[in-house]
This record gives sequence, C-alpha cells and structure tokens, in this order.
Amino acid sequence: MSAGRNSPDSPSGPVSGPDAIPAWPEDIEGAKAVQLALRGRVRISPLRTRIEYVAGVDAAFHGDRVIAAACLYEFPSLVHVGDACAVAGVRFPYVPGFLSFREGPAMIEAINRLGRKPDVILFDGQGIAHPKGFGIASHVGVVLDMPTVGCAKSRLVGEYSPPGPGKGEFSYLVYRGRTVGAVLRTRENVSPVFVSPGNRIDLKGAVDLVLKCTVRYRIPEPLRCADHLAGKVKRTLCGSS
Repeated sequence: MSAGRNSPDSPSGPVSGPDAIPAWPEDIEGAKAVQLALRGRVRISPLRTRIEYVAGVDAAFHGDRVIAAACLYEFPSLVHVGDACAVAGVRFPYVPGFLSFREGPAMIEAINRLGRKPDVILFDGQGIAHPKGFGIASHVGVVLDMPTVGCAKSRLVGEYSPPGPGKGEFSYLVYRGRTVGAVLRTRENVSPVFVSPGNRIDLKGAVDLVLKCTVRYRIPEPLRCADHLAGKVKRTLCGSS
C-alpha cells in the first residue's frame, strides 16, 4: 500500500466552492438534502481526458467498520501498478438507496492513498442508475470532481430487455422514461453487468471502458482486484478480533 496524497476534498469535509455543503452527513434527513443538492452537479458528458490509469474501488464490512480498497491499473495494458486500503468506523445506518453514505468516506480515503491519481474510477455499484440518480459512483465523482463509472452485478432500478449472448452486446436500462445505463454482456453466455455513468463520462464511454477492462472474467479486472483486497483485509481483521 502506498503513501497517501493530498486532496482538496477531505473524506468527511465539504464539496469545495462558495456554496459548499457537507458531503457525508450522518443522519437520513441530512443525506436526503445532500442527494438533492449534489445530484445537480453530476455531469454526464464524453470523457475529455486520455485514460492512462484506471482504478477499481470496492468495500467490505466487518462489524462496525468499513474496509475500502482501491486498485490502480495502467490503461489499456491493464498492468497492475498499486493498491491502497482504508478502514473506518461506520457512521451511517444501513438504508437502501443511501449506501454511499456508509462507504463513501472510506473509499475516498483509499483513493487518496494511491500513489498516482487515476484518470477514471470504476465502482462496484451504481452511477445515475439509482432512485435519486445519485449512486456511489456519482456521489464520489462529484465530491472528487473526477470521471467515474458504476459497474454493478445486479439492477437497482429500471427496465430492460435481455442483451444478446455475445461479449459486448448490451441493451439500455431505462428508468422513468430516461436511459440511465446499459445491461452489458462482458463474457459470452454469462450474466450481464449493469453499467451506468457516474460523473464526467457518458454511457458510451462507460460501456467502452468496462469492456476494455474485462479480460477473462465477468467483472472488470480493477474491480476484481479491489474486491479481493477488501476481502483479504476483512479476513485479517476477523483473525485479529
């Protein structure tokens, strides 16, 4: 794990700007207000920068602690170049639709500990394919003002037709008349993943990135790495309890 780097946004601090508001309240009413305020800052548009490094981020829980893991890869070679973890106390209750408030601060800390800033971040969760249009990928993307993508194993909202059986085939995920994601087949005849842009990237770019980061398995390599690392740290904590 590499040393941390400085960031203008602390994990529990405000989003920067003259109208800064706390990004991580610890109660439901505060969280509802943050979702309403920050979702207006989500920007879904073509990626404006060249991708040289991509990170995958995931989280696990052990008792009252959350373990966040971030794995950094060169792109498009997918050479694994670094990892970072953060363990923090859980400060928000389990409420469906508000899971980013449990995981987000630790995820940002792990991202900030990577030795190099990624150009885009993949999350095991949702971007705008969320009841409020503001899943974990969008929330962290706005707080860090970075391009982010959600790549989830299951659907949270929306309707879709099954995509074709071949790798790269997809169908659109539609929620309340709006296209919010894609149901993407990353391996032939294997269950699809649910891709949605989080911030500062569009759906086409999100789908393209997920496909280019998927090699042998259903899940993109950076996310597989982060899941494995978070689980490894959890097992260590379990052994020391």
